[in-house]
Amino acid sequence: MIFQINLAAVFAAVAQASWQRTKPVLLRDTVILPALGFFGIILLWWVLALFRRDLMPTPAEALVNDLDLILHPFYRRGPGDLGIGWLLLASLRRVLLGFLLGAAVAIPVGFLIGMSRPVMLALNPMIQIFKPVSPLAWLPIALAIFNLADPSAIFVIFITSLWPTIINTALGVSSVPQDYLDVSRVLEMPRWRQVVKIILPASLPYIFTGLRISLGIAWLVIVAVEMLTGGVGIGFFVWDEWSRLNLSSVFLAVFVIGFTGMLLDMAIGQLQIWITHRRPTAANL
Repeated sequence: MIFQINLAAVFAAVAQASWQRTKPVLLRDTVILPALGFFGIILLWWVLALFRRDLMPTPAEALVNDLDLILHPFYRRGPGDLGIGWLLLASLRRVLLGFLLGAAVAIPVGFLIGMSRPVMLALNPMIQIFKPVSPLAWLPIALAIFNLADPSAIFVIFITSLWPTIINTALGVSSVPQDYLDVSRVLEMPRWRQVVKIILPASLPYIFTGLRISLGIAWLVIVAVEMLTGGVGIGFFVWDEWSRLNLSSVFLAVFVIGFTGMLLDMAIGQLQIWITHRRPTAANL
C-alpha cells in the first residue's frame, strides 16, 4: 500500500512538473501570438485610416460609431431596420440550408465516384466543367428558376458547396488500403457492410476536409449573393452601409463575417473530433 501511495505521488509530481513546463508555451501559442497578429491588423488599419481621413475611420472612431450595433445586435425598429444579429442569423440560415443540402448530395456522389471507375469517368467531366464556374454566374439561373431571392441564394450555396465535398470524399474512398478490402472479401463481408465498417471510417478525415472547405465557400458566397439580391442579410448590410459611405459599419460587418466563419470552421472541426475521436491533423486544417 505504501508503494502504491508513493507511486501515485510520483506520477502526480511528474504531471505537475510537465504542466508547469507546457503552461508558458500553451499561453504563448493560444493567447499571446494570436493577440499580436490581431493587434497587427488593427495597427495596419489605423495607419491606413490616417492617410484617408476623409473616408476611412480609425478603429477607435469605428468602435464609437458602431457601439449601438454592438450593444444592441437584436433590435427591431421597423420592417427594414434590424440589428446586425438578426441579419447574421438570416444569412446563417441560408448558408446552413444550402450547405446541408449540398452535403446530403455530395457525400453519396463522392462514394459512388470513389468506388466505381465507370461512374468516375461519367461524372468527372461534369465536375471539371461546373467546378470553376463563379457563384455569381449561377445567380441569374437561380432567379429564373425560383423567381425569389431567398431560394435562389440557397440554390447558389448548394451548387457551389458541392464540389469540394465530392472531390475529397471520392479521394478518401479511393485511398482506402486495398488490404482492408481484401480481408473483407475473405471474410465474405457484404458490400454494404464494407462501406459502413471499412470504407466510411477510413474516409472520414477526407470527408470532413471537404465539408470544411465547402462550408467556407458557402459563407463566402452568401455575402456576394446577398449584395446582389438584397433583402435581409449580412451581405446586403455591407452593401447598404457602403452606399451610405458608412465605413464604420462595413468594418464591423467584416469582423462579424470573419469571426462567424471561424466559429463555423471550429464547429466542423469539433464535430470531426466527436465522430472520429481524433483531432484533425495539420493536413486536414
